[in-house]
Amino acid sequence: MSRTKQQRMPTRRRLIDASLSLLDRQVLDIDDVPVQVVTDIELSEVALDHPIPVGTPAPTVTALLSGPVLATRIFGGRPPTHRLHRIDWAHVAEIGIALSLSVRGSSLDVTWVERWLSGHVVGRIPGGHDDPE
Repeated sequence: MSRTKQQRMPTRRRLIDASLSLLDRQVLDIDDVPVQVVTDIELSEVALDHPIPVGTPAPTVTALLSGPVLATRIFGGRPPTHRLHRIDWAHVAEIGIALSLSVRGSSLDVTWVERWLSGHVVGRIPGGHDDPE
């Protein structure tokens, strides 16, 4: 199987280096509209802050996480999990330079801030409803 075809099938089990292939990657929806940047991942069957015993099967990615992590990257620590937005791994259609989703970004909770700002802040600015050409 060619590498291109293999990258378009993320639901098949294959080994990837998450730090190289997933973290800090732009996520695009089905219409190639930017949705978020991956700041963390959620793994199956892995206890937080515990080493994985030798011989244990590799964990699988269950979700992409995104949220405000700038302060934790500067000062250390982890952001609270309730502040991270989650995209199920089942929605990932392709792994490449950017991660492509099989759904529209407007259907995801991760874009609620942008939708709220558009309706409540930008929409009140004169010209805020005009479509730029």
